[in-house]
Amino acid sequence: MREAPVTPNGDRIRWVEIPGTGPARLYLHGLGASSPVYFAAAAVHPLLAGRRSLLLDLLGFGISDRPADFSYTLEAHADAVATALDAAGVTGVEVVAHSMGGSVAIVLAYRHPHLVSRLVLVDSNLDPITPTRRPGSSGIATFTEEEFLTGGLQEVQQWVGPFWWSTMRLAGPEALHRTAVHGTRGTVPTMREMLLELDVPRAFLYPEADGELLGEERLREAGVVVTAIPDSGHNIMFDNPDDFAKAVAETLGSY
Repeated sequence: MREAPVTPNGDRIRWVEIPGTGPARLYLHGLGASSPVYFAAAAVHPLLAGRRSLLLDLLGFGISDRPADFSYTLEAHADAVATALDAAGVTGVEVVAHSMGGSVAIVLAYRHPHLVSRLVLVDSNLDPITPTRRPGSSGIATFTEEEFLTGGLQEVQQWVGPFWWSTMRLAGPEALHRTAVHGTRGTVPTMREMLLELDVPRAFLYPEADGELLGEERLREAGVVVTAIPDSGHNIMFDNPDDFAKAVAETLGSY
Protein backbone atom coordinates (compact mmCIF):
# COMPACT_ATOMS: atom_id res chain seq x y z
CA MET A 1 0.00 0.00 0.00
CA ARG A 2 1.17 3.53 -0.79
CA GLU A 3 -0.08 6.90 0.40
CA ALA A 4 0.27 10.63 -0.15
CA PRO A 5 -0.92 13.71 1.78
CA VAL A 6 -3.41 15.64 -0.35
CA THR A 7 -4.78 18.38 1.94
CA PRO A 8 -3.18 21.20 3.94
CA ASN A 9 -3.97 19.19 7.10
CA GLY A 10 -2.04 16.21 5.78
CA ASP A 11 -5.04 13.95 5.07
CA ARG A 12 -3.87 11.01 2.99
CA ILE A 13 -5.08 9.22 -0.06
CA ARG A 14 -3.99 5.58 -0.19
CA TRP A 15 -3.76 3.08 -2.99
CA VAL A 16 -2.72 -0.47 -3.69
CA GLU A 17 -0.12 -0.57 -6.44
CA ILE A 18 0.53 -3.46 -8.80
CA PRO A 19 3.96 -3.22 -10.46
CA GLY A 20 4.28 -3.34 -14.23
CA THR A 21 5.60 -1.58 -17.30
CA GLY A 22 4.28 0.95 -19.80
CA PRO A 23 1.98 3.87 -19.03
CA ALA A 24 0.54 3.70 -15.52
CA ARG A 25 -3.11 2.75 -15.18
CA LEU A 26 -5.37 4.35 -12.55
CA TYR A 27 -8.55 2.68 -11.30
CA LEU A 28 -11.21 4.80 -9.56
CA HIS A 29 -14.18 3.35 -7.68
CA GLY A 30 -17.78 4.49 -7.40
CA LEU A 31 -19.69 5.93 -4.45
CA GLY A 32 -19.25 3.94 -1.25
CA ALA A 33 -16.88 1.51 -2.93
CA SER A 34 -13.12 0.81 -2.87
CA SER A 35 -10.83 0.35 -5.87
CA PRO A 36 -8.79 -2.57 -4.48
CA VAL A 37 -12.07 -4.45 -3.96
CA TYR A 38 -13.85 -3.50 -7.16
CA PHE A 39 -10.90 -3.62 -9.57
CA ALA A 40 -8.36 -6.14 -8.23
CA ALA A 41 -9.54 -8.94 -10.50
CA ALA A 42 -9.77 -6.66 -13.54
CA ALA A 43 -6.28 -5.25 -13.04
CA VAL A 44 -4.74 -8.75 -13.18
CA HIS A 45 -7.02 -10.13 -15.90
CA PRO A 46 -4.88 -11.64 -18.70
CA LEU A 47 -6.03 -8.90 -21.10
CA LEU A 48 -5.11 -6.08 -18.71
CA ALA A 49 -2.23 -7.42 -16.62
CA GLY A 50 1.36 -6.22 -16.89
CA ARG A 51 0.84 -2.48 -16.40
CA ARG A 52 1.75 -0.47 -13.34
CA SER A 53 -1.69 -0.13 -11.81
CA LEU A 54 -2.83 2.19 -9.02
CA LEU A 55 -6.03 1.00 -7.33
CA LEU A 56 -6.78 4.25 -5.55
CA ASP A 57 -9.38 5.04 -2.92
CA LEU A 58 -10.75 8.56 -3.08
CA LEU A 59 -10.42 10.72 -0.01
CA GLY A 60 -13.16 9.76 2.44
CA PHE A 61 -13.51 6.21 1.15
CA GLY A 62 -11.98 2.77 1.60
CA ILE A 63 -8.45 2.84 3.01
CA SER A 64 -7.97 6.59 2.52
CA ASP A 65 -8.43 9.15 5.32
CA ARG A 66 -11.92 10.45 6.06
CA PRO A 67 -11.64 14.14 6.99
CA ALA A 68 -14.90 15.74 8.10
CA ASP A 69 -13.76 19.21 6.98
CA PHE A 70 -13.19 18.37 3.29
CA SER A 71 -15.74 19.67 0.77
CA TYR A 72 -15.96 16.43 -1.30
CA THR A 73 -16.99 18.26 -4.46
CA LEU A 74 -16.10 16.52 -7.71
CA GLU A 75 -13.50 19.22 -8.31
CA ALA A 76 -11.96 18.74 -4.85
CA HIS A 77 -11.85 14.97 -5.38
CA ALA A 78 -10.16 15.44 -8.77
CA ASP A 79 -7.58 17.86 -7.38
CA ALA A 80 -6.80 15.47 -4.52
CA VAL A 81 -6.29 12.62 -6.98
CA ALA A 82 -4.01 14.88 -9.03
CA THR A 83 -1.90 15.55 -5.92
CA ALA A 84 -1.65 11.82 -5.26
CA LEU A 85 -0.60 11.13 -8.86
CA ASP A 86 2.07 13.81 -8.61
CA ALA A 87 3.34 12.12 -5.46
CA ALA A 88 3.36 8.78 -7.27
CA GLY A 89 5.49 10.36 -10.01
CA VAL A 90 3.15 9.53 -12.88
CA THR A 91 1.69 11.53 -15.76
CA GLY A 92 -0.35 10.50 -18.77
CA VAL A 93 -2.16 7.75 -16.90
CA GLU A 94 -4.82 5.54 -18.41
CA VAL A 95 -7.89 5.95 -16.21
CA VAL A 96 -10.55 3.28 -15.72
CA ALA A 97 -13.34 4.68 -13.56
CA HIS A 98 -16.66 3.29 -12.37
CA SER A 99 -19.89 5.19 -11.69
CA MET A 100 -19.23 8.26 -9.51
CA GLY A 101 -15.51 7.68 -9.97
CA GLY A 102 -16.07 8.31 -13.66
CA SER A 103 -17.43 11.78 -12.87
CA VAL A 104 -14.27 12.47 -10.86
CA ALA A 105 -12.14 11.09 -13.71
CA ILE A 106 -13.73 13.44 -16.24
CA VAL A 107 -13.06 16.43 -14.01
CA LEU A 108 -9.50 15.18 -13.43
CA ALA A 109 -8.85 15.00 -17.17
CA TYR A 110 -10.47 18.41 -17.73
CA ARG A 111 -8.61 20.22 -14.94
CA HIS A 112 -5.29 18.35 -15.15
CA PRO A 113 -4.95 17.29 -18.80
CA HIS A 114 -1.26 16.34 -18.48
CA LEU A 115 -2.18 13.59 -16.05
CA VAL A 116 -4.63 11.65 -18.24
CA SER A 117 -3.84 10.01 -21.58
CA ARG A 118 -6.88 7.74 -21.99
CA LEU A 119 -10.22 7.47 -20.25
CA VAL A 120 -12.59 4.53 -19.82
CA LEU A 121 -15.87 5.32 -18.05
CA VAL A 122 -17.86 2.44 -16.63
CA ASP A 123 -21.59 3.28 -16.40
CA SER A 124 -20.78 6.74 -15.08
CA ASN A 125 -23.09 9.67 -14.51
CA LEU A 126 -22.66 12.52 -17.01
CA ASP A 127 -25.55 14.81 -16.07
CA PRO A 128 -27.21 16.40 -13.02
CA ILE A 129 -29.72 14.10 -11.31
CA THR A 130 -32.89 14.94 -9.41
CA PRO A 131 -32.55 13.30 -5.96
CA THR A 132 -34.99 10.42 -5.44
CA ARG A 133 -35.35 8.01 -2.53
CA ARG A 134 -33.55 5.00 -3.95
CA PRO A 135 -30.14 3.34 -3.54
CA GLY A 136 -27.15 5.40 -4.68
CA SER A 137 -26.21 9.06 -4.88
CA SER A 138 -29.74 10.09 -5.74
CA GLY A 139 -31.21 8.65 -2.55
CA ILE A 140 -28.45 9.86 -0.25
CA ALA A 141 -28.80 13.37 -1.67
CA THR A 142 -32.45 13.54 -0.53
CA PHE A 143 -31.22 13.92 3.06
CA THR A 144 -29.79 17.08 4.56
CA GLU A 145 -26.37 16.44 6.07
CA GLU A 146 -27.81 16.66 9.58
CA GLU A 147 -30.53 14.14 8.70
CA PHE A 148 -27.99 11.82 7.14
CA LEU A 149 -25.66 11.91 10.15
CA THR A 150 -28.47 11.35 12.66
CA GLY A 151 -30.24 8.39 11.12
CA GLY A 152 -30.18 8.66 7.35
CA LEU A 153 -27.06 6.55 7.05
CA GLN A 154 -28.78 3.66 8.82
CA GLU A 155 -31.72 3.97 6.43
CA VAL A 156 -29.35 3.88 3.47
CA GLN A 157 -27.76 0.72 4.86
CA GLN A 158 -31.12 -1.00 4.47
CA TRP A 159 -31.50 0.28 0.92
CA VAL A 160 -28.14 -0.85 -0.43
CA GLY A 161 -27.92 -4.37 1.01
CA PRO A 162 -24.94 -6.29 2.41
CA PHE A 163 -22.79 -6.40 -0.74
CA TRP A 164 -22.56 -2.65 -1.27
CA TRP A 165 -22.61 -1.93 2.46
CA SER A 166 -19.46 -4.05 2.92
CA THR A 167 -17.43 -1.18 1.42
CA MET A 168 -19.84 1.69 2.01
CA ARG A 169 -19.44 1.22 5.77
CA LEU A 170 -15.77 2.20 5.38
CA ALA A 171 -16.67 5.66 4.06
CA GLY A 172 -16.75 8.71 6.28
CA PRO A 173 -20.41 9.73 6.67
CA GLU A 174 -19.65 13.33 5.67
CA ALA A 175 -17.70 12.07 2.66
CA LEU A 176 -20.54 9.81 1.59
CA HIS A 177 -23.22 12.47 1.88
CA ARG A 178 -21.31 15.40 0.41
CA THR A 179 -19.98 13.34 -2.49
CA ALA A 180 -23.49 12.14 -3.28
CA VAL A 181 -24.91 15.66 -3.13
CA HIS A 182 -22.22 17.13 -5.36
CA GLY A 183 -22.36 14.13 -7.69
CA THR A 184 -26.07 14.64 -8.31
CA ARG A 185 -25.66 18.40 -8.75
CA GLY A 186 -22.87 17.87 -11.24
CA THR A 187 -20.43 20.49 -12.45
CA VAL A 188 -20.27 23.64 -14.59
CA PRO A 189 -19.75 22.84 -17.40
CA THR A 190 -21.47 19.47 -16.94
CA MET A 191 -19.49 16.24 -16.93
CA ARG A 192 -21.00 15.41 -20.31
CA GLU A 193 -19.86 18.74 -21.77
CA MET A 194 -16.38 18.22 -20.36
CA LEU A 195 -16.23 14.69 -21.77
CA LEU A 196 -17.20 15.90 -25.23
CA GLU A 197 -14.39 18.48 -25.16
CA LEU A 198 -11.59 16.21 -23.98
CA ASP A 199 -8.84 15.56 -26.50
CA VAL A 200 -7.89 12.03 -25.41
CA PRO A 201 -9.19 8.59 -26.43
CA ARG A 202 -12.39 8.00 -24.47
CA ALA A 203 -14.78 5.11 -24.02
CA PHE A 204 -18.07 4.60 -22.23
CA LEU A 205 -19.17 1.12 -21.16
CA TYR A 206 -22.70 0.45 -19.99
CA PRO A 207 -24.99 -2.56 -19.42
CA GLU A 208 -26.66 -3.73 -22.60
CA ALA A 209 -29.83 -4.44 -20.61
CA ASP A 210 -30.27 -0.71 -19.95
CA GLY A 211 -31.21 -0.11 -23.58
CA GLU A 212 -30.11 2.89 -25.63
CA LEU A 213 -27.65 5.18 -23.88
CA LEU A 214 -28.82 8.77 -23.43
CA GLY A 215 -26.97 11.04 -25.84
CA GLU A 216 -25.12 8.13 -27.45
CA GLU A 217 -25.12 9.62 -30.95
CA ARG A 218 -23.51 12.86 -29.78
CA LEU A 219 -20.91 10.94 -27.77
CA ARG A 220 -19.99 8.88 -30.83
CA GLU A 221 -19.80 12.01 -33.01
CA ALA A 222 -17.29 13.44 -30.52
CA GLY A 223 -15.14 10.31 -30.80
CA VAL A 224 -16.24 8.52 -27.64
CA VAL A 225 -16.30 4.74 -28.14
CA VAL A 226 -19.60 3.52 -26.68
CA THR A 227 -19.89 -0.19 -25.87
CA ALA A 228 -22.88 -2.06 -24.45
CA ILE A 229 -21.72 -4.97 -22.29
CA PRO A 230 -24.05 -8.00 -22.25
CA ASP A 231 -24.99 -10.04 -19.20
CA SER A 232 -24.23 -7.27 -16.74
CA GLY A 233 -25.70 -4.70 -14.41
CA HIS A 234 -24.16 -1.54 -13.00
CA ASN A 235 -21.13 -3.41 -11.62
CA ILE A 236 -19.94 -4.56 -15.02
CA MET A 237 -16.48 -5.62 -13.83
CA PHE A 238 -18.07 -8.14 -11.46
CA ASP A 239 -20.96 -9.29 -13.63
CA ASN A 240 -19.09 -9.95 -16.88
CA PRO A 241 -15.35 -9.71 -16.19
CA ASP A 242 -14.21 -11.14 -19.53
CA ASP A 243 -16.22 -8.80 -21.75
CA PHE A 244 -15.33 -5.93 -19.42
CA ALA A 245 -11.60 -6.66 -19.72
CA LYS A 246 -11.86 -7.06 -23.50
CA ALA A 247 -13.64 -3.70 -23.92
CA VAL A 248 -11.16 -1.90 -21.66
CA ALA A 249 -8.16 -3.51 -23.38
CA GLU A 250 -9.43 -2.56 -26.82
CA THR A 251 -9.89 1.05 -25.72
CA LEU A 252 -6.46 1.21 -24.09
CA GLY A 253 -4.71 -0.42 -27.04
CA SER A 254 -3.48 -3.41 -25.05
CA TYR A 255 -5.42 -6.11 -26.90
